[in-house]
Amino acid sequence: MGDEVLGISLDAATKLDGGPGTYTTVLSRAWEIWGPSGGYLAALALRAAGLGAEIARPASFYCQFLRPPSFGRVDLDVSLLKPSRRSEALVVQLTQQNRPILHALVRTATDAPGYEHEQTDPPDVPSPEVLQSTDELWADEERPPFAFWDNLERRPIDQQFRPASSTAERSSPIVREWVRFRPAGCFDDPFVDAARSLILLDTYGWPAAFRMHRDGTYLAPNLDTSAWFHQLGRQSEWLLIDHECPVGERGLLGVSGRVWDLDRRLVASGGAQLCCIPPPAS
Repeated sequence: MGDEVLGISLDAATKLDGGPGTYTTVLSRAWEIWGPSGGYLAALALRAAGLGAEIARPASFYCQFLRPPSFGRVDLDVSLLKPSRRSEALVVQLTQQNRPILHALVRTATDAPGYEHEQTDPPDVPSPEVLQSTDELWADEERPPFAFWDNLERRPIDQQFRPASSTAERSSPIVREWVRFRPAGCFDDPFVDAARSLILLDTYGWPAAFRMHRDGTYLAPNLDTSAWFHQLGRQSEWLLIDHECPVGERGLLGVSGRVWDLDRRLVASGGAQLCCIPPPAS
């Protein structure tokens, strides 16, 4: 896998070698944000679980980030904790040079008869086709410096927001954006398709908190991330990330989010705890 190629598709970036149960890959610099993106690492774990699962429908995901890896080879080990015809439980371990990087728990579930309803309250926001993208709105010096963002076409609901302006007034810690992965927007593999929502739910906690705290005193990487996959979004290239940070207390930021498709169906929801740390001296 060419780890110097920017804009590499999510399917190619999460491709794994080896198996069954033991896989390897080389982390792609195309998904860098403060180092290898946590959402990208989580997506690798989810795909590894998909390769080890008998049931091809992800239901939930939870992981803890244990140590930031370098851009190099990582190993993934998948264990089946609970086999079942209705639902499986799998654990995925990411290691680098025998040091733990990530520990994940994944549940799958079969399609089956059951209660069905959808009583949700999607945000009343414009559709992506009437909004300008960040590529159009932001000057080069305003754009985030990380390669990760090159993988996403972003159309923010707040068209006036500029991330580089640390002197702007604080606003509510809520961020809403239409996002389309590029160069490919949808995927046939249900675990790769679900990884789109997983990455967004992992990534947008800090941008939500940043709306309120823009002074640069702290960064706040994720300690963990969780996602519940309600519906597959394979028919919708555009996904609406609807994220908020309702509470910050004693060095932790609690975040939660929802992902909607173009038809305003709730595709996934999740949350995380973020840990405030001083930024690097550089």
